[in-house]
Amino acid sequence: MSLKARITEDMKLAMKAKETVRLGAIRLLLAAIKQREVDERIELDDAQVIAVIEKMLKQRKDSITQYEAAKRQDLADVEKFEVEVLMAYMPQAMSADEVAAIVAKAVADSGAQAPADMGKVMALVKPQIAGRADMGEVSKLVKAKLAGA
Repeated sequence: MSLKARITEDMKLAMKAKETVRLGAIRLLLAAIKQREVDERIELDDAQVIAVIEKMLKQRKDSITQYEAAKRQDLADVEKFEVEVLMAYMPQAMSADEVAAIVAKAVADSGAQAPADMGKVMALVKPQIAGRADMGEVSKLVKAKLAGA
């Protein structure tokens, strides 16, 4: 079953169970997927759906920090619940050791010597890690590796 089909099935289950908050979060996700499909006139595959979910997760995390800074815990809690719902559709996260191994291999394969070669390394790393690790953390790891190399 494709990821999009699984999300649609979960929406139906949430409707039947009358879980309004969960249903709202799933509908937001489906709307974002449909918006991208309409904008680009394509049918999204699982990798593209994961990219949409990653974007939504990033937006939610930014919102949570903004709400907590403004002392609006009620709104932050709603966003946190949406993050939990969205995380259910993400692939299994990689451990820090797995990410470090992939980064080390990419640095060796690309022949990168300095921080200026970061683009080459990230081009090799991103397809292997996309959706399974925070790319911000991966970027920091690559910078540290190249600065120490």
